Amino acid sequence: MGRRNETNRLAHKKKVDQKKTRVQEAEQLRKEKLKAIARQFNENTKKDELQ
Repeated sequence: MGRRNETNRLAHKKKVDQKKTRVQEAEQLRKEKLKAIARQFNENTKKDELQ
């Protein structure tokens, strides 16, 4: 019985770690997209000011 519990614990830990990684990657991707949008907006704003 002890071995099964260990296996279940490790399987659960792996699943939780994968979920954490997915969440972190999604958050990082979201931040990168927001930065790109902000950068584009700033470039367009600078062009408008020069004209």
